[in-house]
Amino acid sequence: MPGRLLRRYKRFLADVELDDGQVVTAHTPNTGSMRQCAVPGHEVLLSASDNPRRKLAWSWELVRVNGGWTDINTHRANRVVEEGLRQGLIEGLAGYQIIPEYRFGQSRLDFSLEKGHEQVLVEVKNVTLCCEPKVACFPDAVTVRGQKHLRELAGAVRPGRRAVIFFVVQRHAAEAFAPADDIDREYGHLLRWAAGRGVEVLAYRTTVTPREVRLDKALVLHL
Repeated sequence: MPGRLLRRYKRFLADVELDDGQVVTAHTPNTGSMRQCAVPGHEVLLSASDNPRRKLAWSWELVRVNGGWTDINTHRANRVVEEGLRQGLIEGLAGYQIIPEYRFGQSRLDFSLEKGHEQVLVEVKNVTLCCEPKVACFPDAVTVRGQKHLRELAGAVRPGRRAVIFFVVQRHAAEAFAPADDIDREYGHLLRWAAGRGVEVLAYRTTVTPREVRLDKALVLHL
């Protein structure tokens, strides 16, 4: 359902005016600051649920930023990556058995890819921020959890085991990816450190429409 964002507050709530003038409160499935996305007046798309156990029937799914749709639902990023993995769209990660939600160390990583004696650990991050017009960046808020994931991925690399941090870039104009050092300097430091320890950094832009979200192409990395 189309509408216009009135405000986002308490992290998980957003007031939206639907096209018929009705104002509804929607769940916001995104824990970040959503700077550039949670802007009053932006066009948004909501989904509706008839589950009687839900406190809020509406969920915020997409927002139009600078003329293109952006998927703010962080839960969907894993599904988009899994689809890309199964279709063999991600260079270097095709042909593996896919195990979602893999427990490793003190974390639950998004995927373990396994083939024979090979293993690839994959952690996915949803990117909705651009630090420059064509440069997407992550994170949009300080992320202690994200820092922890980088340390664990770096510690996991050994012969027979690879580790990948996978940035799903939801901004249609992005041609490159960089860490958001001005927002979380420690995360930027750890990303470069982890890359130096053998963690593979991938950033893929998505194509986002009201009908689908799918992987588009790999972006240039500015580390």
